[in-house]
Amino acid sequence: MTRTFLLSSLLVLLALNACRHAGAPAESGELAPLVLSKSKKIVEQDGRKFRDLNGNGQLDLYEDAGQAVDERVEDLLSQMTLEEKAGLMFIEGAPVSEDGRPEGRVGLKGPAVRLPTVVENMEKLKLKNFNIWEIPGNPEVMARWYNEVQLLAEQSRLGIPITIFSDPRHHFSKNIFSIAATGFSQFCETLGFAAIGDEDLMRQFAEVARREYLAVGIRGALHPQVDLATEPRWARINGGFGEDAELSAKLVRAYIEGMQGGKELTSQGVACMVKHFPGGGPQKDGLDPHFGFHQGQIYPGDNFDYHLIPFQAAFEANVASVMPYYGVPMDQTGENVGMAFNKQIITGLLREKYGYDGIVCTDWGLITDTQMGPEVVWEARAWGVEHLSEAERVLKVLDAGCDQFGGEDRVDLIVQLVQESKLSEERIDVSARRILREKFQLGLFDDPFVDETQVSGILAQDEAMELGERSQQQAMTLLKNDDNRLPLPQRELKAYVENLDSSVVAEYATVVSKPGQADLAIIRLSTPWYPVETNNPFALGFHHGDLDFKGEEKARILRLLQTVPTVVDIYLDRPAVIPEIAGAAKALIADYGATDRSVCEVLFGNSAPLGKLPFELPSSMEAVQKQKADLPHDSQDPLYAYGFGLRYAPSPSQ
Repeated sequence: MTRTFLLSSLLVLLALNACRHAGAPAESGELAPLVLSKSKKIVEQDGRKFRDLNGNGQLDLYEDAGQAVDERVEDLLSQMTLEEKAGLMFIEGAPVSEDGRPEGRVGLKGPAVRLPTVVENMEKLKLKNFNIWEIPGNPEVMARWYNEVQLLAEQSRLGIPITIFSDPRHHFSKNIFSIAATGFSQFCETLGFAAIGDEDLMRQFAEVARREYLAVGIRGALHPQVDLATEPRWARINGGFGEDAELSAKLVRAYIEGMQGGKELTSQGVACMVKHFPGGGPQKDGLDPHFGFHQGQIYPGDNFDYHLIPFQAAFEANVASVMPYYGVPMDQTGENVGMAFNKQIITGLLREKYGYDGIVCTDWGLITDTQMGPEVVWEARAWGVEHLSEAERVLKVLDAGCDQFGGEDRVDLIVQLVQESKLSEERIDVSARRILREKFQLGLFDDPFVDETQVSGILAQDEAMELGERSQQQAMTLLKNDDNRLPLPQRELKAYVENLDSSVVAEYATVVSKPGQADLAIIRLSTPWYPVETNNPFALGFHHGDLDFKGEEKARILRLLQTVPTVVDIYLDRPAVIPEIAGAAKALIADYGATDRSVCEVLFGNSAPLGKLPFELPSSMEAVQKQKADLPHDSQDPLYAYGFGLRYAPSPSQ
């Protein structure tokens, strides 16, 4: 990737961003043209126009963009009811209808089908924060939906704007935790950025994601994830930066600054929520604590502090929010309870030791059980406090030092606790103050709308898409290249392919239908996984279990490798155990989320793989089982060590 290309991409994106925010409010509090054209609450007083959010005909301090944020927060807080404050303290899912109507339910699928509309949650529960999953294929619909929702929020008693949150949606991924990048630019997964190890590229990615989020109204990022991959079986490794704490720290700092728009969160930024404090990587046997079959986080190598290093970098970058994990830090604190219930973790470590005063939001679903089907209940992730009532769980989370509940809408429980004098309204004010501060910093009280006409010109720009494709290609890690088999000669091979689009490969070679007809085979594999026995359909999609191929599947792959010279590409969302496959392949290359075209561009020499392994590839499952879950780089005689990666130059003929 050339410096010229990166610079030109950034200049284009900066120009687009400038177009979107042309006429944004000045420090004097002047309203932007977009606000003047969309807002229904514009009032003029003494020759100055403002948004009269509470409808009293006067310019309240909190409505005045020229005032200090803290003063605006206090003014608004003094006008809020208990129910309105409590409504701030939840982030609930919101379905986005294909017709762009906030009350619509057209084309909903997956979890969104079961959710109340944003209208219902705003009116009944005073909710002001929503998480979106699937959105319509045309992102302009998302922008229209978002503007309509902000207009509804404007009509509420105090006109408090909503904040829309999202999990990552800018990666090419085969994993359950990544949302399809439909309509957005598509990069490698974060493991790929770790393989490249380039802070500038990481920041460039975050700049692209930020501008595309801004274009459709997403103002909160439920990322980055910085858990360390020290237990190679853990099902969530693909969301982080590998097993090395220092590399993760370097990249997360650039990531947050790129997403938030600089050293401080501003109206041009997207608020990041770094996760999962204090590091969720060392799960016993890799079993994820989303589910009751987890066995807790363990630290046999006495390496708890190592997992905090990336979070320290996030704090230095002034990350807006922190999400603790579900995990139970076994025997590390005075009680074996999940992180968000654990006062030593949230108050003692996060608040007091690190002095963190931003928002702490729990992971999703700690309070209320979820009905997944007629006979399937996904129990609340209240690990260690299962015996507590729902109200008692809420109280314990708040007492631990958290501010916000992810994936919950139990406003009633907070109101109940205050009315029963078990929780003070002053404690609610502490959290509400932090949440309001972020909304003011994001400029949502002054300019909450997006320009729907600009969406198609900002999302998935050619320059950004090319940058994304290059990230997929350069992240690829060459592990073996017998006889300099790679790069392959173009248009000179007869190739048999598996798990690739033959029409794509046909642009580079002649595709044949049987191995015996081929000069070479090209196959794509993925790190093996084996679902845990459970009746929870969501759990069945987690990439748990052993890391090696087994039985007939392994035998079939090896038969092919012994029949015809074979190039193997393997998608690594966890460290695969592939000694026999590596031994039999003529060339072996790893990817971290890449299209078939990106794979072919590398294999056929139009682009060079620059990646280095962000984690070890163990030599056997026995070696995996002997590793200590909290230690990096501790696999005995790994097949490929951390940081391994061969090189070859692109084909000079291309």
